[in-house]
Amino acid sequence: MQTDLTATMTTPSTSSTSAEPASRAPWQERVSDYMPLLSLVVLCFVFSLTTDTFLTVRNLLNVIDQLTVLGIMALGMTAVIVIGGIDLSVGSVLAVSMMVMGAMANMLGVPMPLAIVAALVVGAFCGACSGLLITRANLPPFIATLAVMSIARGLANMVTDGSQIVGYPEWFSALSIERYFGFMSVTVALFLVLTAAAALFMKYRAGGRALYAIGGGHEVARLAGIPVRRMTLLVYTVCGLLSGLAGVVMSTRLDSSQPSGGLGYELDTIAAVVIGGASLSGGVGSIFGTLMGVLTIGVLRNGLNLMGTSPFVQQIVIGVVIVLAVMVDANKRKSR
Repeated sequence: MQTDLTATMTTPSTSSTSAEPASRAPWQERVSDYMPLLSLVVLCFVFSLTTDTFLTVRNLLNVIDQLTVLGIMALGMTAVIVIGGIDLSVGSVLAVSMMVMGAMANMLGVPMPLAIVAALVVGAFCGACSGLLITRANLPPFIATLAVMSIARGLANMVTDGSQIVGYPEWFSALSIERYFGFMSVTVALFLVLTAAAALFMKYRAGGRALYAIGGGHEVARLAGIPVRRMTLLVYTVCGLLSGLAGVVMSTRLDSSQPSGGLGYELDTIAAVVIGGASLSGGVGSIFGTLMGVLTIGVLRNGLNLMGTSPFVQQIVIGVVIVLAVMVDANKRKSR
């Protein structure tokens, strides 16, 4: 009798305690899911008040043009972070890819389309090397991609002994300069198409959902029949391929190939994905969130430039934003 009475008295309080977070969870999760978009809207509102030129059509088009390189790289980084990895080599892979393209086109006389294909192959090869070091040599992603970063940057400088390659065909440079319908260049259209394709794959295809399973737990995913090693290798290869493509896009914008190209871009790329809501522990992230993160970084840099803010201060601001984004993710996981 005493035991039954105690159980009866404790049952209501237990159920009410468990029901309370359940009722709060959907509201909290909805707000956190849209936090990247809300942050972007707030930034646009602030810069529209503090500068006269931010909301002009010309400035907004410039922001979009400047984001294509970072955005293309961030698509691959999203998949890498979703599976619980990291890739520090993307900036260096961009550099070596664009240098190989420039050397083949301007120094060896290879037709430009073939040189572009070579840049993509080099990028994919570098990504595959990172993937093999992780899946076969069992190196941590941080160490494996750090090694590839150093090797790729060294190779980028060796191609021309540290000199840049200048001068490409007019049609090549026009890909990022000439606007169709008054606002869209070929490179921007390419980025939008890739973003849509990546979003559909990550959300609706079995392969895309498998990436989230791998990020949730490699061993559990393996026991569920997912080829974890093969998928990991493929993800890093695609990330390298997109880095090579970003190098091609950067060359169209600069009309040159520079061994210092992409320096520090790995940090901006990771920051864009994290600001977009991806978790560095894996299993969480989306292409839409990454797009918001890319736009946030672009708008933040552009707005601070219009305000005359020092580049050093901009680095501090970006760092603070990254810390806040990671804190939000940590608190979200703790609440779960």
